[in-house]
Amino acid sequence: MNSSAIHPSAVVEEGAELGDGVTVGAFAYVGERVTLGAGTRVHHHAVVEGLTSMGDDCEIFPYACVGLRTQDLKYRGGLPGLRVGARNVFREFCSIHAATDDGEFTEIGNDNHFLAYSHVAHDCRVGNNVIMSNNATLAGHVVVDDHVVFGGLSGAHQFCRIGVRAMIGGCSKVIQDVPPYLIADGNPAWIRSLNKVGLERGGFAPEQVERIKRAYQIFYRKGLNRSQALDALREAELDRYPETAVYFDFAERSERGFMPGVR
Repeated sequence: MNSSAIHPSAVVEEGAELGDGVTVGAFAYVGERVTLGAGTRVHHHAVVEGLTSMGDDCEIFPYACVGLRTQDLKYRGGLPGLRVGARNVFREFCSIHAATDDGEFTEIGNDNHFLAYSHVAHDCRVGNNVIMSNNATLAGHVVVDDHVVFGGLSGAHQFCRIGVRAMIGGCSKVIQDVPPYLIADGNPAWIRSLNKVGLERGGFAPEQVERIKRAYQIFYRKGLNRSQALDALREAELDRYPETAVYFDFAERSERGFMPGVR
């Protein structure tokens, strides 16, 4: 038996699938191709539409719009969509858009917080435990790894990638890839320092933090290009430790190039 609670003024289109314990508030709208996981709460005046699937225990606050059609002018119809994991929070007026091309999906992992007026554009891939502060914006095709924090009013250019446990300062303009574990800040943003506090809060041991610091210094304090820095990482055997292997892999696969650092 489905125990969903739908306010009489809400609109839940025929075809929508609601898990047990879903609540839909006054004047909210849930589209016909939407699937909401158990325990999800759609507050009053919130909108979930399009080909959108959402995991358990998510929360969509008033006036948030999740799963709407892309703003990409290349959109030519079809059924692109949005896939959302569990325990995500979408605060007031945030907007999360579907992909552009038929059969493609914008993808969001688990346990993320999208604060008021934040925006995730078409074809983005957002990992787990990400915080996007008020008015933070991702353009299309941005990839965000786990445990990233975006300051308010920050923005990322199309096709950029933000590495695991990076931090983006408020009002920053990201136009190149941000490597794991670092702090980027400015307009345009530059790499400022190691995200040491974030690593400590994440439970990294002192020796792990020291190895990550060495990798950071190789890339940003030795005057090396990326190929030379990768060779230096190998010579220092930093590619064999899990925390620095992540850094190594990110550097090998970067397509937009690394964000420059402060000299």
